[in-house]
Amino acid sequence: QVQVVESGGGLVQAGGSLRLSCAASGRTFNGYAMGWFRQAPGKEREFVAAMRWSGVSTYYAESVKGRFTISRDNAKNTVYLQMNSLKPEDTAVYYCAVGKEYLVVGTTRDQYDYWGQGTQVTVSS
Repeated sequence: QVQVVESGGGLVQAGGSLRLSCAASGRTFNGYAMGWFRQAPGKEREFVAAMRWSGVSTYYAESVKGRFTISRDNAKNTVYLQMNSLKPEDTAVYYCAVGKEYLVVGTTRDQYDYWGQGTQVTVSS
């Protein structure tokens, strides 16, 4: 049974930093994407960042490029999202998910299954 668990959210002032963690278990994930999405109140869930367990390519939404960094620790089966220079508009519930298709790194919700429960990030102005 695949499990995906996010952690690391919290309250931070604008300009601050947070690091989110996503621990995945239950099967091998090599070759599959791990993605971060977020959903603000009243808005659709949107893509933030993604990468594959193997490989070095990373993908980011334009709104977070240069501020957020996705990385992984294969030994711990954990993916991270380092968020710097946070803005109030980054406030959302952040979700981690496993890609559906081998070797495909998607940027839309339907390209991912196995979602975590989400972790709240609140950025105060």
